[in-house]
Amino acid sequence: MTVKISHLDYLIRELLSCIVMKKLNSLLMDDSEMPLFLDYYELTSGQANFDQGRNNRITEIYYFRKIPENLGGYMVTAGLEQIIDFIKNFKFSRKEAEWLKESSNGALTDDFLDYLQKFKFKGTVNAVPEGTVVFPNEPIITITGNSIDVQLFETYILSVMNFQTMVATKAARISYASKGKPFLDFGARRAHGRDAAILSSRASYIGGATGTALVSAAMKLGIPYSGTMPHKFIQERESELEAFREYTESFPNDAVLLIDTYDTLKGAQNACIVGNELRKKGYELKGVRIDGGDILQASRQVRRILDDNSFSNTKIIASSDLDEYQIDYFVKNNAPIDVYGVGTRLDTAANYNSISKKGGVSALGGVYKLVEEEENGTFVPKIKISSSDKTTLPFNKQIYRKMRNNFILEDIIARPSSTGYEGYQQILVPVIKNGKLVYDFPALKEIKEYAEKQLSSLPEKYRRLEDFEEFPVKIGEEIMSARNKIIQEKLSS
Repeated sequence: MTVKISHLDYLIRELLSCIVMKKLNSLLMDDSEMPLFLDYYELTSGQANFDQGRNNRITEIYYFRKIPENLGGYMVTAGLEQIIDFIKNFKFSRKEAEWLKESSNGALTDDFLDYLQKFKFKGTVNAVPEGTVVFPNEPIITITGNSIDVQLFETYILSVMNFQTMVATKAARISYASKGKPFLDFGARRAHGRDAAILSSRASYIGGATGTALVSAAMKLGIPYSGTMPHKFIQERESELEAFREYTESFPNDAVLLIDTYDTLKGAQNACIVGNELRKKGYELKGVRIDGGDILQASRQVRRILDDNSFSNTKIIASSDLDEYQIDYFVKNNAPIDVYGVGTRLDTAANYNSISKKGGVSALGGVYKLVEEEENGTFVPKIKISSSDKTTLPFNKQIYRKMRNNFILEDIIARPSSTGYEGYQQILVPVIKNGKLVYDFPALKEIKEYAEKQLSSLPEKYRRLEDFEEFPVKIGEEIMSARNKIIQEKLSS
């Protein structure tokens, strides 16, 4: 049986095809959709509080209880600028409100959704500046405001701060291991999504990376970017030598050649041939990259080949599943590597020791917890008990840091109004006051320089990759007394 398709049928089919194409969606949110970046219970608890007329001022604090295995004894904070941008611009549009009403089958009421559409944060935020070295249980961000409002920020704060702080810390460890030799962020292709790639480029730069391979991160953030060449470029040519020649014709001033596509040592010899051709034109071979195999052994052999051919200034760049443990191994064995390209294990903040093959979950367990609530004009302490390792510390807090000869000696977690800490630095600074931004965010390069200064002030015994000492963090007496009192009251009631 023959089916005849009319011209009208064809047009209808084409129209339907176009409609289907228009429905393609990257699933990546733009700024207008960001208020929906929350867990549903933040809305349900908000609705219930709204129904009961309970919207007292409270303080919630972002902090982490412990440092993940294989990530040392300190963390480097990152992500605050994105958090404040979220808080300052948080507002539901009519579109989101209508969708919430329909999708919740009316559980979220018109009055509550109207509250969300008129939302404007009028509270206070204090935080440690990005790039600050911090330790378990220390307050990193404290937010005081109406209960419904403060709750809405939880998911975004945890998502952004946990991730960027992990990556910044990983980068700081890599920088420590490399002993001053530069390393580049190569990890966008292995990051957990587009947004994660850009945020990890930012965080790794804060932690110590000298640049990135991700061009969009360079454009948005002003991070130096660089790259070499892919294996594909070489495979497309008849020979490796032809590929090197064609590449250097386009980039004679910035010639870095990938030499391990077929045979690394032969690749190094071919690089020298092309390097001599470049010299005749007035250029120098900038570098060669090794991206696999026995990198320690190969780097030594390649260095000899380069030196024997008068290319002692040509740098060796190493990549391929590197991390702080691999780099530490190379440095301790005097590998002649000048630059490291670190990808997967940096951008995913891999909680893994590539030498011992041990590790855990690559996630920072940062939390956002209620610590006080205003009752009759006075803030009263609040804690969560549940289990000994999850019992929280009450009250709004400040970190008091003792310094001597530009080194950090100890931290004390105490109430912001505490006395007796003369000579201590107060680490948390005002960011938002009564809804108004009062903090002048530094440029990313300044944050990076601040992080470097912070890390250099942490004594060596706390910075070691392994066998490090635990940094002394004390809890103020007023906080511990209130905590113990509440535990006794709650457990005996």
